[in-house]
Amino acid sequence: MNDTLSPAPTRRPARWLLPLAVVVVVLGAGGYAGWHYWQQAQHDRQAQAQTTAVQLKGLESTVDALRRDQRATSQRLQDAAATNRVLRDEMLGLSQRSALLEENLTRLTESANQGRQAVQRDEAELLLTQAAQRLAFADDVDGARRLYAQAATALADLPDNEGLNLRQALVQEREALDALGTGPRVQALHRLDAVAQSLQGLPSELPPSPADAAAKPWWQAALAPFVDITPSRLNGPLTQAERTAADDALQLELTLARAAIERGDLSGRDAALDRVAHWAQRRWPDSPGLRAQHAELQALRQAPLQAESSVLGSTLQQLRSQTSTPRPTGGNAR
Repeated sequence: MNDTLSPAPTRRPARWLLPLAVVVVVLGAGGYAGWHYWQQAQHDRQAQAQTTAVQLKGLESTVDALRRDQRATSQRLQDAAATNRVLRDEMLGLSQRSALLEENLTRLTESANQGRQAVQRDEAELLLTQAAQRLAFADDVDGARRLYAQAATALADLPDNEGLNLRQALVQEREALDALGTGPRVQALHRLDAVAQSLQGLPSELPPSPADAAAKPWWQAALAPFVDITPSRLNGPLTQAERTAADDALQLELTLARAAIERGDLSGRDAALDRVAHWAQRRWPDSPGLRAQHAELQALRQAPLQAESSVLGSTLQQLRSQTSTPRPTGGNAR
């Protein structure tokens, strides 16, 4: 019996070996899986390290490029700063040159204005001098008026500090010149022509008045149709030849009187008028008309031949005083 039951215990070790084998297989599979996972992880880490190294190298390259760009930018900024300094210095220089040019232009403009004003003053002085000479030597009032008008145009652009008084004085002079009319010599010539024309209208002989005829003695009245007796102290009747000679002498003296008036010769005019009065008294018998013309000749002797006015010439005197007085010009003296 014992010998038949002995084989049964031999099966029990096979039963617990199976789970052990399973465990071993499981552990082997797990180990393999772990080893495979470790290998995969190592591979991934290497790949990640390579990728990181590549990225790091790329970052280093980028940083180097950025540093180069930064250095280039810094250099460009320095160059730009230097250029800006140069440009600023050039702008300052241009500003200074512009200021100098503006100052020189201002001085040139002032000099040109002063030169133009000096020319205008000289022109006005010349015109006023010519006007004074025309009045003094030719009594040309119309010509003097034209010259005064041109002088007013020349003085119109002068500044008020220099030209105001001159313009006011010139206005007064022009008013005084207008008050002269045609001028004293022209007026005197007109009066002399009127006297000459009036003398030619006087009768050569006057009929005796009734009172004179009654006062004559009987023998003179009886001889009157045949002969006219005139006392030697009176002008007797002239012959035709004597009238012609007296007319010629009278015309000559009138011409001499006109020439003396035109040239402003007072003594020559007075002497010629005296001779005109003498020949008129000899040429025509005494009458109210002859006495009136004789009085007119005496009045002509008192007539002026020169424009008399205290105002005339005042502008020229002021202008010459301004010209002779030095004016400050600030370095641009003329």
